[in-house]
Amino acid sequence: MQTVDTVTELRKAVNQWRLAGKRIAFVPTMGNLHNGHLKLVTEARLIADHVVVSIFVNPTQFGPGEDFASYPRTELADQAKLASVQADLLIMPSVQEMYPDNSKTVVSVADLSEIHCGAARPGHFNGVTTIVCKLFNMVQPDVAVFGLKDFQQFTIIKTMVRDLNMPVEMLGIDTVREESGLAMSSRNGYLSEPEKTSAAHLYKSLCSAKDSVLMGNDDYTDIEQKAKDYLKHAGLQPEYFCICRSSDLLKAEAIDQDLVILTAAKMGKTRLIDNVYFSK
Repeated sequence: MQTVDTVTELRKAVNQWRLAGKRIAFVPTMGNLHNGHLKLVTEARLIADHVVVSIFVNPTQFGPGEDFASYPRTELADQAKLASVQADLLIMPSVQEMYPDNSKTVVSVADLSEIHCGAARPGHFNGVTTIVCKLFNMVQPDVAVFGLKDFQQFTIIKTMVRDLNMPVEMLGIDTVREESGLAMSSRNGYLSEPEKTSAAHLYKSLCSAKDSVLMGNDDYTDIEQKAKDYLKHAGLQPEYFCICRSSDLLKAEAIDQDLVILTAAKMGKTRLIDNVYFSK
């Protein structure tokens, strides 16, 4: 696996593959890789000739008081993991490489970026779409592979790709979970073992709500409230729990068929997100 840290080196490698007619897949990450990330690389290898991975802890998607400074950085371990799943190229740029002095451009997806996690973290998704747009311009992949644990993020990036006519196929991969059902996340490392046990109730609440909907309960407000009460009883601090249309992430009505249930909650100081998506 080749490792580079500049756009120039990246483009030199990728252009050689493109001239040879090779299909290129891209997996953007912030590092501290777990089996969920490695699953994305494995899936990317099935659909492309070469796989590019990025590791960049993006400062513009962290708000005041969030964990940018303490976000776990494990570059050497990450490189070994990526080599084990046969990634071809790793780009690990500096902040200066990604955001040259006096950078002024921000990419923003209206409306979708301002609800759910966007309401709790103002400006977060502007940071996400800006950095992903930059990375797409750098790598120019045929397909980009994302985990669906952050369903809202995936929806926002798909919208950006559509609106800006980017020639990038978007592929979402199902969430990889611990045996308890807890969605794998780099931030799970902040949790103690007892907290991990309690945090697993986040997925249980989603499954229970899904089952209730599939059994014909269309009082979504009641389902949502019962889920938040359940989470509080389990020791979590729910931020939101919302049954939505999967197409636009707005609150679902009984006639809607394709749904996603989105939730975020804190376990101690650690913020966790999860979802389930399904059709009635």
